[in-house]
Amino acid sequence: MEHEGPRLPTPRGPLSRGVDAYLRGAGRLPRLEEVARAEVYGDDLQLALYLCYELHYRGFAEVPPEREWDPDLLRIRAAMEKRFLSALRTDAHVHESVDEALAGLLVEPVEGTGVTHFLRAEGELWQVREYAAQRSLYHLKEADPHAWVLPRLWGRAKAGMAAVEFDEWGGGRAERVHAALFADLMTDLGLDTAYGRYLDATSAEALATVNMMSLFGLHRALRGALVGHFATVEITSSPGSRRLAEAMRRTGAGPAAEHFYDEHVEADAVHEQVVRHDVIGGLLEQEPQLAPDVAFGIDATEFVEERFGARLLTDWRASRSSLRTPLALEAAHIS
Repeated sequence: MEHEGPRLPTPRGPLSRGVDAYLRGAGRLPRLEEVARAEVYGDDLQLALYLCYELHYRGFAEVPPEREWDPDLLRIRAAMEKRFLSALRTDAHVHESVDEALAGLLVEPVEGTGVTHFLRAEGELWQVREYAAQRSLYHLKEADPHAWVLPRLWGRAKAGMAAVEFDEWGGGRAERVHAALFADLMTDLGLDTAYGRYLDATSAEALATVNMMSLFGLHRALRGALVGHFATVEITSSPGSRRLAEAMRRTGAGPAAEHFYDEHVEADAVHEQVVRHDVIGGLLEQEPQLAPDVAFGIDATEFVEERFGARLLTDWRASRSSLRTPLALEAAHIS
């Protein structure tokens, strides 16, 4: 019997092939040795981990909902999580304190070199479309991974987090839910708005940005890291969204595309203050021992985002698609 949700994507190696077969009821799970051999930031492990995490969101059409808590699947997921988290702790460790980590986020470089700077200054419409397709894996469930932390907070931190999430979910108005606004952006760009539509096309680097949110959100022990991640997103969103709004206008992406980022310029400027003073401040007032985890969450977020940005810019500057499956055919009606 089929269930609501996107179709399972094409596997990218032995790990994702084994998880895919198990979810379909057509094979065994990968062995632990296969987890140990896989490239931690590579396509195979990141897709396999994404398949496991997605069962906690909308699931897949071919997969019965009971698989969400399958003990054997959870064991193999735990092995992949252990490798991913260990790699992040090794590769992303930069700041010793929350104040130091936040200070780096609050300074805008005079001459930025990241993806949003590129898209604003010289990006073409096909690159804007690719960026939206890759980001759709998160933005069509925007704010959902962060909701896992709410039951793990209390007092000022919980109230501040809930206030920001309420805004992300449209303040009670379905048409203003940020995931819905992003779907409108995709429509402007001639992209398919179906949830999970571009999973097959998305790079390992993009998968890692979403997997890290789920990893932090689903584990109570990582609540400090999730708060650090959320702070990074909100603090950097307003200036980045301003640049992306300009890119949408310059490339003629469309009014809904412009509106999505204009909305984030205003909303996230307010959210930044709430997250810094109430969410982080409230959390560390109650649980000061979580300060290193908050700093780690900030650094890990910057690390995976920089890897994603580097992948995009390397491909685009070489005049090639950043996607596994280019959007050329779907772009036929886009002028």
